Amino acid sequence: MSTPNNLEEVTFVMVKPDGVSRGLTGEVILRIERKGLKILALNKINMARGQAELLYLPHKGKSFYEGLISFITSGPVVIMAVKGRNAISAVRNLIGSTDPVIASPGSIRGDFGLQVQENVVHASSSPEDAKRELGIFFKGLINEGGGDS
Repeated sequence: MSTPNNLEEVTFVMVKPDGVSRGLTGEVILRIERKGLKILALNKINMARGQAELLYLPHKGKSFYEGLISFITSGPVVIMAVKGRNAISAVRNLIGSTDPVIASPGSIRGDFGLQVQENVVHASSSPEDAKRELGIFFKGLINEGGGDS
């Protein structure tokens, strides 16, 4: 998780197929906006396998990798570029721990997550991950400097 630095950052956020199918996209957006963060770009897509492989490249070779790729390509997702002061840390705190069982009540995963893989939402965990992930889905935003702040 990035350290608060009072800098404007842009981060990548995705409502996963379970969140979309359960009608939780609006709730995720509401919490992001209520926090004072700005949604710069938003799209609902059916993620291609190649995009999923790029997104989860750091997990390639791990036992859960193929299941994760299958899950994330199993239905529509909502992808967002989110900007604000300390956006990476702010969003990570909003979504909570990867494991919904230990995620704090009040966090998105704590309130709505069911299991580690089907935990409603994904968000970048570092400035480097944000730049890489935004580059997969919002190339124009990166080229305009939005992902470098």
